[in-house]
Amino acid sequence: MALVRETKLPGVGVRHEFTTEAGDVIGVLVHHDGRRDLLMYDRVDPDSCASSTGLSAPDSRALAEMLGASQVAESLQPVQQEVAGLAIEWIEIPNDSSAAGHTIADGEYRKRTGASIVAVLREGASIPAPAPDFELLANDTVVAVATQDGVASLRELLLQTR
Repeated sequence: MALVRETKLPGVGVRHEFTTEAGDVIGVLVHHDGRRDLLMYDRVDPDSCASSTGLSAPDSRALAEMLGASQVAESLQPVQQEVAGLAIEWIEIPNDSSAAGHTIADGEYRKRTGASIVAVLREGASIPAPAPDFELLANDTVVAVATQDGVASLRELLLQTR
């Protein structure tokens, strides 16, 4: 099985890519708002995207179905219906963030955005369900759950500079 590389793109989303057995590099860019782009990289210059196409949610499901994910999709369908409208996002706190050095309670993030901070990733460790008195630090990655608007508002707050 091919190794899938993941690259966080601050302010954009996450890019997943792999190299096929034939040597082609294929990627999927998952935007913060849930949109997806299918990427094909240039063989001569692997840093250059030769072609890309945007995929809506139905497009993504159709492509996955064609690639053989139907059994997985069938088992996930009940779960997807239960969490429809929710978004999960990983937000890295930059060095100059006004949130760094302050607790979750100080920021009143849930009250202000409706987003719940369900975990914090720090130096390779996961801190699940951090308490309100948990202090956020620069370079922490906050894992948040909310509506698309809620996670966008939380991202905005966490990326505000001092």
